[in-house]
Amino acid sequence: MTKIAAPTPDVIKEAADLIRAGDLVAFPTETVYGLGADATNGEAVAKLFAAKGRPSFNPLISHGANLEMLLGEADFDDRALALADKFWPGPLTIILPKSQTARISDLACAGLKTVALRIPDHAVALALIKKSGVPIAAPSANASGTLSPTAPHHVADSLGGAVPLILAGGATQFGLESTVVDLTGAETVIVRAGALTAEDISDCIGLSVTYELSAADKPRSPGQMLRHYAPNIPIRLKVIDLEKGEALLAFGSTKFMGIKGGGKAGDLPPNQIRNLSETGDLLEAAANLFSYIRALDKPEHTRIAVMDIPNTGIGIAINDRLKRASET
Repeated sequence: MTKIAAPTPDVIKEAADLIRAGDLVAFPTETVYGLGADATNGEAVAKLFAAKGRPSFNPLISHGANLEMLLGEADFDDRALALADKFWPGPLTIILPKSQTARISDLACAGLKTVALRIPDHAVALALIKKSGVPIAAPSANASGTLSPTAPHHVADSLGGAVPLILAGGATQFGLESTVVDLTGAETVIVRAGALTAEDISDCIGLSVTYELSAADKPRSPGQMLRHYAPNIPIRLKVIDLEKGEALLAFGSTKFMGIKGGGKAGDLPPNQIRNLSETGDLLEAAANLFSYIRALDKPEHTRIAVMDIPNTGIGIAINDRLKRASET
């Protein structure tokens, strides 16, 4: 059952406890209400995708309480520092190269080498993030494909019992998602329009700023079509038996899986097999997906063979992501 409560200090503590425990909390920002999860916890992020019914893995925005919380998550250049100084807290998301020291999970970044960061300008959001002590991944708090929520009852109507606690902070200020600016290349590009314009960004950094709002071939923003993750070796889906030289991305029991020409999949050396979830837990599988593909993406393997995954719940998203990876 969903609890809707005013953000008193005791309720903020309750919400932060839920975040740290890997659960979900809906909370207000100045743009829209967000559905929050610990961005450093892959299984919590997987739970977030499942709650929204998100049809495919898309990169999420991770929210910090201050710049210090986010500096270790990305490689900030002079443009990013200038924009952060002027517009944070505020309705600006910055896409940057993910740092080697980043704690934010691969799943929150959709397996990309970039990370989307923001500091919201809302007292309730900032109090929650600060009390939680971790960046919070938070897309809009609504079922995928429906209108973004700008009031607590919108969240309850859309997500039902999928979120245990909604922090009721009144109506949001903007009701429009944040502007997203991509700083991962030499050009400064707005990939999602919002309250801040190209002129605002340009005036701050003294450089020209362009828009690239179409998903096209290489979408870069949360809310756009996912950029393909391309492993160096091919992926083969829905395997029943393993071929010689293939690495195995397993799901559930491998007891009855054999290797063509002789042998059992269960006897593969550790560097040739990863099991997304031995118990068949789709949330665990989603949390492990990107890191396990990377672990098997080695030149000594001819392909990555993937066992069948149920096409239900977040399994739909897992299968969508695997299909995209196999076609690149």
